[in-house]
Amino acid sequence: MTARTTARRVRWTTVAVAALLLAVFLSLAVGSRPLAPSEVLDALTHGGGGDAAQVVRYLRLPRTLIGLMVGAALALAGTALQGITRNPIADPGVLGIGQGASVGVVLALSFAGVHTLTGYVWFAFAGAGLASVAVYAVAVSGRGGATPVKLALAGAAVNALLVSVSMAVLTTRAAALDEFRFWQVGSVSGRDADVVARTWPFLLVGAVLVLSVARGLDALALGEDVARGLGQKVATVRIVGGLGATVLTGAGVAAAGPIAFVGLAVPHLARALVGTDHRWVLPMAALLGPVVVLVSDTVGRIVFPPSEVPAGVMTALIGVPFLVTLVRRKAVAA
Repeated sequence: MTARTTARRVRWTTVAVAALLLAVFLSLAVGSRPLAPSEVLDALTHGGGGDAAQVVRYLRLPRTLIGLMVGAALALAGTALQGITRNPIADPGVLGIGQGASVGVVLALSFAGVHTLTGYVWFAFAGAGLASVAVYAVAVSGRGGATPVKLALAGAAVNALLVSVSMAVLTTRAAALDEFRFWQVGSVSGRDADVVARTWPFLLVGAVLVLSVARGLDALALGEDVARGLGQKVATVRIVGGLGATVLTGAGVAAAGPIAFVGLAVPHLARALVGTDHRWVLPMAALLGPVVVLVSDTVGRIVFPPSEVPAGVMTALIGVPFLVTLVRRKAVAA
């Protein structure tokens, strides 16, 4: 790696950090009641009992923290899954992990009597975990093991099955359908500090697992035989990376619902900025993911006042044209 490449990566990382700080500030300041920078800073540093301080500390701060964690979780999960499968369109949704978490929530609503966001967490994790195990078990069976093509096909099959299960349950449970449809659109609003406290430990564990196989993902991109020749244990890389992606997806989906686009497109943007070295791509994705979620959430608050457009809708509206631009410019790296 040349000094010029390192300098470029450091420069783009600095820009990403600045963008993230700006996105956090806008998330705290912009809404149905715009707040001045001084009011936001005063609420964060000195507390206070005024209306502005109450809005920042008890409404917008938890919402912003959820956006930070969900964005980082989904972006890291998507980056890891694209590296594991060597499939540029892989993400938690395509491989069925996100749908597994959704099935967990559906079952919690329909049969377990769980109706709180904090209660969804454990069911979403269980669903995501079972879905990832099912995908890997199907892909690893037969000749050749878990090849990228078999992983993609297994993920598509399991995803279709889980969608059918969700629809079968929801069509017979009208009350669950009414509640589930609000969760399914993907949103960071209405979340409190308890959801933050339950989510961040899983985000930390998942991030550590994914980052620990960064070198293995680089080697895997060269092909399984080359990776083994470089001393990498391919199965271990896939299992550890897949486990980390599952934990991250479970945390993100449980906290905010299935927010689209982030896990698919952010890894491509990260690679376009810092290259294909996962030791740089993963941290860059962890910075850019929250920017996408927070900006989408902030725009959604003001585009149709006094109503709000959920972040899961805005990520697609804002992000898809941007991804198309990247593809047209051939900046998307596989």
